[in-house]
Amino acid sequence: MITAQDVEHVARLARLQLTSEEKARMREQLDAILAYIDKLRELDTESVEPTSHAVPLVNVMRDDQEGPCLPQETMLANAPDRAGEFFRVPRIIED
Repeated sequence: MITAQDVEHVARLARLQLTSEEKARMREQLDAILAYIDKLRELDTESVEPTSHAVPLVNVMRDDQEGPCLPQETMLANAPDRAGEFFRVPRIIED
C-alpha cells in the first residue's frame, strides 16, 4: 500500500508541488496501478515468447523530398551564437 510519505517522496523527485487533495488522489491512483501490476504478475507467461513491442510498429515517416533552402540570414537569425555565416557550438572534441 502506498503511504502519504511515498507520494510526497515521488512528488519531490518529480519536482511537483501537490495539494493535500492531489496527494490523496495520487495515493489512490498509485495504489490502483500497483494492484493491477500484482494482477499481471499472477498470469502464467511461461509459454509467451518475449517481444520488444506489444503491437507491430510501422514507420510513419515520409520519404525525403527536395525543396528550396532557406536563406542563410533567415537560418542564422535566431542562432544563440554565430561566427560570421556559421553557427558557433561548444567544442566537444578535446586535443
